[in-house]
Amino acid sequence: MPRPEKPLNPDASPRDWFGHEVRYWRKQRGYKASTLGPLVQVSPSLLEKIEKGTATCRRDLAERLDEVLETGGVLTRAWGMVYGETEKPRGETEKGASRKVEGTVQAHQGRILGRDISSPSGSPEPVDRRAFLATSSLAAFASIDLAGLVTPAAPPQLPARIRPKDIAQVLSVADDIHRRDNAHGGGGLVGVLASRAMQWSVGLLTAPCPDPLRPQLLSAVAQLGIVVGASHFDSYAHDDARVAFKIAADCAEEANDWHQRAKVYSFLARQAIWIGDPDTGLTQAEKGLVRADRLTPTIQAMLHSARARAFAKMGDVGGTLAAVGAADDAFAKSNPADDPPWMAYYDEAQHHGDTAHAWFDLVILKDQDPGQAQRRFEIAIAGHDDGYARSRAISGTKLASLLMAKGDPQHAAVVGHRALDDAGGLTSQRAADDLKELSRFASRHWRLPETTYLRERIGATLQA
Repeated sequence: MPRPEKPLNPDASPRDWFGHEVRYWRKQRGYKASTLGPLVQVSPSLLEKIEKGTATCRRDLAERLDEVLETGGVLTRAWGMVYGETEKPRGETEKGASRKVEGTVQAHQGRILGRDISSPSGSPEPVDRRAFLATSSLAAFASIDLAGLVTPAAPPQLPARIRPKDIAQVLSVADDIHRRDNAHGGGGLVGVLASRAMQWSVGLLTAPCPDPLRPQLLSAVAQLGIVVGASHFDSYAHDDARVAFKIAADCAEEANDWHQRAKVYSFLARQAIWIGDPDTGLTQAEKGLVRADRLTPTIQAMLHSARARAFAKMGDVGGTLAAVGAADDAFAKSNPADDPPWMAYYDEAQHHGDTAHAWFDLVILKDQDPGQAQRRFEIAIAGHDDGYARSRAISGTKLASLLMAKGDPQHAAVVGHRALDDAGGLTSQRAADDLKELSRFASRHWRLPETTYLRERIGATLQA
């Protein structure tokens, strides 16, 4: 059973009183924080902090709360009394003045794989019609001065009317973040850029848009939402990821874009599986396969591989093998010319890496033959170039763990060192956790100097 919400004390301060009003209206309308947050474009955790009086509510968020909760403007008027023009930026608690405010950027000397690296927590800041781009062209995004991009001095206004070039800009930014995420991981500056991009693109949805362009705009924002969600997932900002995926799913549904819809559910499935909920992951993958006849074989393969990973985590050998078989059959029919451009990443290397993860779990959990997993990981590693350094590092790390558990530990150490060469340049919590798993498997062979050195190098990489 969920724990009851902590009682609030509206008399403690004006902020506490305001938070009490937010909770009152939320409950009056029958919403949970987890449901209301995405509707007003903030994370549930931020909403809960506002209710407790430990986080600042922005005026535009108060306005959106009034709109969704149908309060008649109560919260906007209350905002003026509690915050008004004199509200100063501050941390989430009265005592922690030096702590970061949700959605702000802090410069920390973070650790190499993302531990203690500061990126926006919770969901992206409420959309306040501010672009994360410093100008209305992509020149700012391509410039070297990324710090100026993150904190522009003069945020641009939204266009008076959506034009084709605005849609092209969303797609270009999505493509750029996708490349940065795959090459460097989703943490650090990549995560900051992703959050700002999401704010900007959602703002575009509020601008007047000619009817013929509306589906294109929605599909473009869906594509960006998937990229941003994937980046946040990689850095374990899971609330952020869910919000971005929810926006992407809503946009894809409204645009009747079955391909984008399928990809959203594929990522939702993978996120659920990764955080230990394979049953939900399987459900999400199955949702993505609704009307599979409208999907290309490559997209079907992507979703079946997600199903395979869910079945494997549940220890269902038969289900895993059937799903891997369905993924292989679909991928054999793949024709890149039929796929949308953003599916280009799902090539032979990606397919074999995804299905290898499912086989890996069967080997570890159900003592299945490791041969299939090893072969698929090797194909993935060989096929990923430097543009997909994270995928190559993760597949290499998993292969090393497989060999440590079921094969030759000395060979495993060699593979592990190669994976570390890629992983050392990443800011990825997923890569970090896989390295920790490799270190645990290597500890079984503590008498071998090769594995001892590998574990020392893993520890140094995680702390660097």
